[in-house]
Amino acid sequence: MDVADESSEKLEVWRRSHALSIELYRLLADCRDWGFKDQITRAANSISDNIAEGAERLGKAEFKQFLGYAKGSAGRRAPKSCAPCPSATCQPMPDTGCGKNSAKSRE
Repeated sequence: MDVADESSEKLEVWRRSHALSIELYRLLADCRDWGFKDQITRAANSISDNIAEGAERLGKAEFKQFLGYAKGSAGRRAPKSCAPCPSATCQPMPDTGCGKNSAKSRE
């Protein structure tokens, strides 16, 4: 695939990361732990943002660099999302196929 010929919206990885952002906003709509909610939604948003920005770059090397940034953003959400949540409204995170422990990544 030539990255320059593809818009980010056509990339499976972008679609999944975008779906993750939407699902997090839905799941955390009633969350009152504002710091947690802000951290996890910003991290999720930056995954798809970095993929989109990398897809707009001139070459594959830059695209790979931005995929690395996206992966870092995905990892940034893990420590706090695994911690006990003080809010009674917390729900288990869905398997969107984005994380390294997801069923999709183990295939």
